[in-house]
Amino acid sequence: MKISRRRKVHRYLSFFCNNYGFRQPYQVLLDGTFCYAALQNKFNIREQTPKYLDGDVKLLTTQCAIQETANLGHNVHGALVIIKQFATHRCSHNDKPVPGSVCLESMLGVSNPNRYIIATQDKELQAAARRIPGTPLLYLHQKAPTLEQPSAASSRMARINSNEKFAVSKIDKDTLNDLKEKKFGVTKPEQETKKKRKRGGPNPLSCKKKKKSAMKKETVTANKKTRKRLKVPKHVKEHWASVVKDQLRT
Repeated sequence: MKISRRRKVHRYLSFFCNNYGFRQPYQVLLDGTFCYAALQNKFNIREQTPKYLDGDVKLLTTQCAIQETANLGHNVHGALVIIKQFATHRCSHNDKPVPGSVCLESMLGVSNPNRYIIATQDKELQAAARRIPGTPLLYLHQKAPTLEQPSAASSRMARINSNEKFAVSKIDKDTLNDLKEKKFGVTKPEQETKKKRKRGGPNPLSCKKKKKSAMKKETVTANKKTRKRLKVPKHVKEHWASVVKDQLRT
């Protein structure tokens, strides 16, 4: 088995051991569909299941699962031979057998108190096992056994249990308050006062006066009329000078 698959199996089993109290030998409750798939894919349940789960395993079935496999006829005779090899767990349907999926679901109950690992290829039973908290699901994907990751119901219940386990109870809170009152004279836990944000003044950069000098220069230069100077030729100047001199003489 690859290292990545081995790590996944170890992580999933650790989850169920830490949160739901699973211990070795793991009780694997299987039905005829799992035995039939194992026969088709040449998977040796007794030898390869303990290797895959990396621990001691106790393989179990019920009389209802055996009876259901027997009723299917000679086409599944090999699966019937395999399922009869395992220990038969007593169920409450001895007088009137029920389908294997119904029987195994009733063995799980509401919270799987006996800590069974369900090994099945039945889709309806797989869906029922996912709804029950603390129920590992094992199936065959072609020739490879696959332990499914914990379902949403199992993860949710594990979170609830951990919160209840590690949360401070009301009695403990009252005891802590009494100790604080005796030691420090504090009756209630001091609440942290939120610091109010002081109202600041206006932005100093926005209060800067605009530079008027530059603006004035621009306005003055814009309003100022430019005076054009005309250059008078030299001979014209001499002519007018002579004219003025003649007028003065007369």
